[in-house]
Amino acid sequence: MKALIFDLDGTLIDSAPEIAGVLNKVFMAHGQPEFPLAEVTKFIGNGAPKLVERAMKARGLDLAGHGAMLDKVLGIYVDAHDLTEPYPGVRSALDHWRAAGVPLGLCTNKPIEATHKALAHLGMDHYFDIIVGGDSLATRKPDPEMLRHVMAKMGIQDVLYIGDSEIDGATAFAAGVPFALFTKGYRKTPVEEIPHLFQFDDWSAFRPDIDC
Repeated sequence: MKALIFDLDGTLIDSAPEIAGVLNKVFMAHGQPEFPLAEVTKFIGNGAPKLVERAMKARGLDLAGHGAMLDKVLGIYVDAHDLTEPYPGVRSALDHWRAAGVPLGLCTNKPIEATHKALAHLGMDHYFDIIVGGDSLATRKPDPEMLRHVMAKMGIQDVLYIGDSEIDGATAFAAGVPFALFTKGYRKTPVEEIPHLFQFDDWSAFRPDIDC
């Protein structure tokens, strides 16, 4: 593999507590009961609009108010970083590949402004050559266009995509790209049902053979 492209939430960073905090702040202001973290984690995966839609359906709310609710969530979420942390071993892995001269890209359904701000807050923005977010294009994962766009911008077709969910696996499969599955993220599907070339649960031990 000549380049690595990563998902973000649930793959490089654990942002579920942050997302739960923001979602609860907005929904509780509308008289709704608090979502437990485990329930919010199940909402994550297809971008912010789908996150809010799933939360509203879980509370039986009229989806006619989806746009307004989404705006409120995004208005808070874009600057919410205090509860988000990289998974153990992520920084050393990225340092390793950067030092080796491996091109690194990011393909996430997280809104692009929130992505840039989160990476800057965590001191991780310097790692990636290309970053594409969930609102950067007209489509988002599992549509393969996002991944193909990152590959085109990097000028590299020989890549390994690394993610944590069935959505990432489907994206890689549709794009014809090999996939590595981080098993401690936010997937909702058993590991054996997600097509993958590698699976791993420890970033400090994950060093795929990369032919530069």
